[in-house]
Order: sequence, then structure tokens, then C-alpha cells
Amino acid sequence: MKSKSLLLVCCLFFGFQSFSQENKTLSLKEAVSIALNNSDDAKLAETTIKTATEELKVTKNNQYPEFSLSGQYQYLTSPNIDLQLAIASAEPANGETGGSVSPDINQIMLGQASISMPIFSGFKLKNAVHASLNNFEATSLEATSTKERIALQTISTYLNLYKAQQMVAAVKENLKSAHQRVKDFSAMEQNGLLARNDLLKAQLQESNINLTLQEAQKNVSILNYRLATFLKLPDNFTFKLPEETIGVTPTVERISIQRADLEALDYRQKASENSIKMAKAAYYPSIALIGGYAALDIQNALTVTNAVNIGVGVSYDISKIFKAKNDVKLAQHKAEELQYNIAKAKDDVKIQVKNAKEEYQLALTQFEVYSQSQEQAEENYRIVKDKYDNGLVDTNDLLEADVEQLQSKINKTNARADISLKYYQLLQAEGHLTNKFNFKNN
Repeated sequence: MKSKSLLLVCCLFFGFQSFSQENKTLSLKEAVSIALNNSDDAKLAETTIKTATEELKVTKNNQYPEFSLSGQYQYLTSPNIDLQLAIASAEPANGETGGSVSPDINQIMLGQASISMPIFSGFKLKNAVHASLNNFEATSLEATSTKERIALQTISTYLNLYKAQQMVAAVKENLKSAHQRVKDFSAMEQNGLLARNDLLKAQLQESNINLTLQEAQKNVSILNYRLATFLKLPDNFTFKLPEETIGVTPTVERISIQRADLEALDYRQKASENSIKMAKAAYYPSIALIGGYAALDIQNALTVTNAVNIGVGVSYDISKIFKAKNDVKLAQHKAEELQYNIAKAKDDVKIQVKNAKEEYQLALTQFEVYSQSQEQAEENYRIVKDKYDNGLVDTNDLLEADVEQLQSKINKTNARADISLKYYQLLQAEGHLTNKFNFKNN
């Protein structure tokens, strides 16, 4: 799946670059795939996982032995040496019977190797690793939750762009009718068949429709630029959205809520419990297995080789027995805060899911109502137009029926897109949005 997504990104970047000013068809699934692979938010989520991975490795390294090598060479300038142990001269000087002399020392060499292996630290290292592992799992799940939000943000922008594009198309079509009406009214006014006031009303409506078109085109430009920027496509890339992906009305499956952010909070809770145990580790001594090797050479005085040592080191900071009490309480209070936050988050998710279900059902109902409204508006315009042609209604009635017909068409188009949006919002609330697009491995 990931290789296909990367291939899609490459095609969009290189294959479309030379034709970026032309409209390119981009399905909703393709847009979400690009966002999950190419947006800054998606890359940031992946980076947080890499950071958590390295933090886990760093923590695990603390379990391993510490091994160090050191060496020294020191040159001495005629030191004064007072040896408590006299050193006999090899041969008496000037016929004297013998005595002790100070050795001629002008250099010292020292080499050391040491190793320390932690054996017991009040279970601090063990719980530190478990806490880091739990935080890693939480970070991975938070990244999954972030991708759910990225997908929904992409879908929302995509559908808003679809609405704006459809509105431009509807207004353009209506503007043609308004322009033709002004031409017809002008001819009638010149022949004395129409009052000038009615012509002015038709011209005013044409101007208003033209302004509406300019506003709609501005919205298309803004949303198009926003989507292209979010997907990291060229700024002048324009989208042509296929209608078959809009307004789907699938059956809402009764599935359990599987929110990654809630699972992440559970792992954060486990990490907080590990932190409490880490704080309590101060009540215990630290024990380590230690060993080493040393070699020493003091010129003309002392040479030491094969000085191997091995033993056990014990350290116990008595003051921490009293200080750790507050550390433990602090960790316990943080864990308690997190418990309340988890309970609140679970309640919020239940409310979000309930609202999303109601919003989706409302969107389905609204689409049915707006579909009927469009049929009624079109039929109403046809009847009013016939009456106007027969002199039974005035220009105001005709123009009003035309506006209602345009508005009903826009309302139905928006309601159709809202069905998709509310459906995907419901999936995101339940934690199944990216799975719906089969992006499980993203």
C-alpha cells in the first residue's frame, strides 16, 4: 500500500508538473493517500515515532555494562622524593660501604580498564524500560490518531472545494439564463411591450448573479490553493473532482469504537504507574558487579602488571529515603490526574460519536428534503414562466421563482456532499476512517 501511495505522489509531482495549470481528476481516496504520505502533519507524526524509538533504545542501554579504558603518561621534572623504604645502591660510590639513594624518577605511566554491571537498583532500570516502552506505544497510537485527523481534514477541504465548484457551475448556468432574459426584455422594451422598470429589474438580477459567480470563483480559488498546499502539490495545480465519490450513502455498520488516542492514553497511564515505581526505587540500595585491570610503571621505582580486581559495589543514599517521599507523591498525583483525563476523554468520545451519528442521519434527511425542494422549485418556475408569458404574473414573481430554483439546486448539491462529510466524520469519531480507505499500514 505504501509503495503504491509513493508511486501516486511521484506521478502527481513529476507526471503532472508540466501540465499543472490544467484540471486533473483527483479522487477522494487519492487525495487522502497523498495527504497521509506527503503533508507536513503526516511527516511530523512519523518523526515523533522515530524519536520515541530512539528514546526507547537510549533507556535500554542503561541496562548494559559500562566499560571504560584510560591511560596516562606524565613527565616529571626532577621531583624531590622522600622514600620511607630505603633502596640500597647497587655499588658503593667512592669506596664507601653502601647506603640508600633516591631513585631517578622522571616519568609515570598508568593504564586502567574498568567494568560495572548493574545488578539491582530498586527495579528502577526495569521500570524505566517499561515506562519508555509504554510511551513508545502511546506515541505510535497518537501518530495513528493524527493520521485520522489528517484524513478528515483532507476530506473536509476536498468536499468544500467540490461544493464551490458545483456552485460555480450552477451560477454560470443561471447567469446564461439571466443574460438571455435581459436580451429578450431589452427587445421587448424597445418595441414597447415591456415597461422599462421590468427591464431594470432583470438587469439588476443579472448583476447580482454575476457578483455571486465572482464570489463563488474566489472560494474555488482559495480552496483549490489550500488543498494543493496541504498536499504539497504545485501552487497552480487545479483539481477536477469526480462526482461519483460524492454523496455516498453506505449503511453505517454497528462497530465498536477503536480510538487510537484513547488507547494511547491507556499506555500513558501504564507509563505513569512505572514512574511511581521508579520514584520508590530510591528506598533501596544500588548494587553493581565491578571489575577492572590496572598497570603502573614508575620509572626506576615501581612496576605493577596484571592487577586484576573483581567485586561488588553497594551504594545507598540515605538522604533519598526522606526526599523520595515527595517524589513518590508527585508521581502518584500525576497518575491520578491522568486517570481523570482518561475518563473525561472517553466521555467526550462517546458524545462525539453520538453527535456524529445524529448529524449523519440529519444529512440523509436534508438531502431528501432538498431533492424534493429542487423538483418543486423547478416545477414552480415552469408554472410561473408560463403564467408570465400569458400575462398572469409580473416580473417580480418570475425573477423570484428563478432565484428559488437556483438556490434549491445549490442546496441539493451541498446536501449531497454533506452526506459524505458526515459519514466520514462518523468514521473518524469511531476511529475507523483510515481503515475505510484501506490505509492500515500508513
